[in-house]
Amino acid sequence: MSLIWATRGRTWGFRFLRDGGFGDPLHIYDDAFSGVGDEPEVWRRVAEKGALRFPDPLGRKDRAGRIIPHEFVVLGPLVDEIDSVEDARRLVWPQVADEYTRVWEMPKPPSAGR
Repeated sequence: MSLIWATRGRTWGFRFLRDGGFGDPLHIYDDAFSGVGDEPEVWRRVAEKGALRFPDPLGRKDRAGRIIPHEFVVLGPLVDEIDSVEDARRLVWPQVADEYTRVWEMPKPPSAGR
């Protein structure tokens, strides 16, 4: 499964934690989320990719008290298995949950990878 993943940490702002293997994932991310709006939960398929957004499943908040959002561009065959935010959260979150637990309190964001 290939993912572009953008989120915040407790003290650092919105960053890409996974780049989906792209040197600059911003164009693909922007294309997937274009026109999605600011709803807290979103699943939208755009051709061969999907835009997914949901609040942190553990309710973690940044130092300003805002719930942490997780935004993903889902790429590859997994897109065909997803029909809703619930499907996506069930399939995607387990792939990144431990990673996020390790990094969300870091004072500086880690580099994007994978």
